[in-house]
Amino acid sequence: MSLEQKIMGELKTAMLAKDEKTIRALRAIKAAIIIAKTAEGAGGELKAEDEIKLLQKLVKQRKDSLEIFTRQNREDLALKEREEIEVIEKFLPEQMSPEALKEVIAGIIRETGASSPAEMGKIMGLANKQLAGKADGKTISAIVKELLSA
Repeated sequence: MSLEQKIMGELKTAMLAKDEKTIRALRAIKAAIIIAKTAEGAGGELKAEDEIKLLQKLVKQRKDSLEIFTRQNREDLALKEREEIEVIEKFLPEQMSPEALKEVIAGIIRETGASSPAEMGKIMGLANKQLAGKADGKTISAIVKELLSA
């Protein structure tokens, strides 16, 4: 079942339950899917990895907005962003724990023989490919920096 089909089913359920926060988040996902499909060309289908990237992008946008709203003491808007993040994350694969991420990234560093922060780009490329959908780039970057500078 594609992400779009899951979203439509969940949207129908949320509408029947009159769950406004879920409806808002699901409509945002649906709109992003439609935009991505039309960008691909007529009748383009999204691959599973593209769907995950799309969801990660939506979560990142909301986290950025959440940070801004929190800084500006706009709790009403921050609450909406938190609610949407919660709904969107249900459709993402489970994120890896920081400990598990460190192990995987340490393995990549050993494989490549990287020893200095100057080689971070090489590690990031491999880590992002291997950990796609399992962790966000910001977390991966922080762990790579930590391990290379240690």
